[in-house]
Amino acid sequence: MHDVLPEDQTYFKRIQRVVESIANHYSFDKIETPILEFAEVFQKAVGDDTDIVGKEMYVFRTKGGDVVCLRPEGTAAVMRSYLEHGMRNLPQPVKLWYLGPFFRYERPQAGRFRQFHQFGFEAIGEESPSIDGQIIQMSFDVLKELGFKNLKIEVNSIGDSDCSPYFKKILTSYLKSKRSSLCSDCQRRLKENPLRILDCKEEKCQIVKASAPQIIDHLCEKCHAHFKQVLEFLDELELPYTLNPYLVRGLDYYTKTVFEIVETTEEGQTLGSLIGGGRYDNLAKILGGVSTPGCGSAAGMERITNLMKAREMDLGPKRDPKNVPAQIFLAQLGQLAKRKGMKLFEEFRDAKIPVAESFTKDSLKSQLRAANKMGIKWVLIFGQKEALEDFIILRDMDTGVQQEIKLDKVVEEMKKKITSKK
Repeated sequence: MHDVLPEDQTYFKRIQRVVESIANHYSFDKIETPILEFAEVFQKAVGDDTDIVGKEMYVFRTKGGDVVCLRPEGTAAVMRSYLEHGMRNLPQPVKLWYLGPFFRYERPQAGRFRQFHQFGFEAIGEESPSIDGQIIQMSFDVLKELGFKNLKIEVNSIGDSDCSPYFKKILTSYLKSKRSSLCSDCQRRLKENPLRILDCKEEKCQIVKASAPQIIDHLCEKCHAHFKQVLEFLDELELPYTLNPYLVRGLDYYTKTVFEIVETTEEGQTLGSLIGGGRYDNLAKILGGVSTPGCGSAAGMERITNLMKAREMDLGPKRDPKNVPAQIFLAQLGQLAKRKGMKLFEEFRDAKIPVAESFTKDSLKSQLRAANKMGIKWVLIFGQKEALEDFIILRDMDTGVQQEIKLDKVVEEMKKKITSKK
């Protein structure tokens, strides 16, 4: 375990400022879960056959006989809190972010610590592909705002409980024929969880993986449709992504969308992963709750700090982010409007104008009701017709008066209105 020295505190604070600013803009609230949890939270969620639970978790028995552990990751703990505190009764999705220390019994090596720090975003209670797009956009924004260049998003779908078991049979059959070419860990994984072999970094296993069947060819209709819409959001947001048909995540709770944001050289060669995440629609059920969809991402702060130090990257302004209440609500109807609306939402963020939204709701009535509850004066209404013709309707919630604004003038016009109000 290591000390976070004063020279690193500056970088940690910079990362926290950026994460908090982006979380505020997307209406994510901070959560802090205990460092000590019941061990079964992670044994159930992460999986007994994973390296985290099998080799890396600090587990011990208390004087009272409870089996507890130091938390090795954030998502399972956040979901445990969501279930325990009845957050299912709140408006969904529940959007949360966290930042703090985690613990794994890693082999001592450069850049790997037994106490390390992560930040993460979690959106729980909504299965809409727009949530996947939002989590990926936020994760990308953090790295971009910290000054990282040449970023690329690797994305895949690993299916769900309908199509994943069938693919596992096909994959297992292929891997059994290559058993002697696998490393000893992967020979063990072949029995326990063959999908995890696709995540192995050993060179001999990489060669086997290169010719393995691809899950994307075996997705059920529902997973295929979900993944197609996620990619459409990424296209609309103009995010640099590539399909990686062999990308999986190392934990058992993942379903459907999985992604990693990697840094590349000017020539396009991958240098390493900076943020990873995906959808975990089965996690609540695994922990004993009602089936509840979710999507999130997490990143290690030490790795990001080391890279920022090595490159002498700009630490930015020292002021703390202000959580300014939104004066504008963006209501959108239909898939095209949602995709274009998400891009517009990013333009408002770039202009540092806070905007409230409800990308997961389809009814205009429910979105206007939400804006009314929040006491928001201006609602931008963006439907299919408006998206096709590149304009938006601005409604004054006090007077009910509506006007049309060209899409490329919206940010500028709303900035004037907010400024004149002040």
